[in-house]
Amino acid sequence: MAAMTYESLVNTVRNKFKGADVSSVSGTLAYQFNVTGKAEGIFYVEIKDGSVNVEPYEYYDRNAIITINGTNLIKLINGKLDPVLAFTTGKLKVDGDVNAALQLIKFIK
Repeated sequence: MAAMTYESLVNTVRNKFKGADVSSVSGTLAYQFNVTGKAEGIFYVEIKDGSVNVEPYEYYDRNAIITINGTNLIKLINGKLDPVLAFTTGKLKVDGDVNAALQLIKFIK
């Protein structure tokens, strides 16, 4: 397996949200991810008008900032890391609306 890079991480997240049913979301939900570790970088996930956008930029008008290392992020989106456990053990930090952050997780599956 190739070494994880920031670009591959953003692409993995983007692919994971492709086809996610976000029709239940009214208005906009936006999250900034601050990724630490080898694949360090910032990207955002925006749910708006029934679609999900994942872009490699900061997002200023966001619901929450999620800080996590790249390895744990991959585990999280692949269902190998429980989001509540990750939060309570400090592997994942949420700055802002924790409920909105948990709402995002359910769209990954």
